[in-house]
Amino acid sequence: MDISRIYKLLFSSVYPLYIQKVERKGRTKDELDTVIFWLTGYNETTLQQLIDQKSDFETFFAQAPQMHPNAHKITGMICGYRIEEIEDEVVRKMRYMDKLVDELAKGRKMEKILRE
Repeated sequence: MDISRIYKLLFSSVYPLYIQKVERKGRTKDELDTVIFWLTGYNETTLQQLIDQKSDFETFFAQAPQMHPNAHKITGMICGYRIEEIEDEVVRKMRYMDKLVDELAKGRKMEKILRE
């Protein structure tokens, strides 16, 4: 896994892909935002600022107001890697988000996705 390439991925370029993925499966942008807000502590305004600034994922997670204390409960396989075994913090957080987006797209109930 080329970590330097992953760090430089722009959140603003991946976010529309997340929206497309969930909408194709009958979910909404608002539900996607709820999942992102839960994970990172961002809100609508701060998320839009990061999109407008074309922040990369390293910056996106470094500036996150507060990662949810239950984020560690996000486990399983994503992109061929077991999330709980990923050592790099930024990559693990990116995979947390990927896993949540996948669960949303697969129709999982929001209460289960948010691991409350």
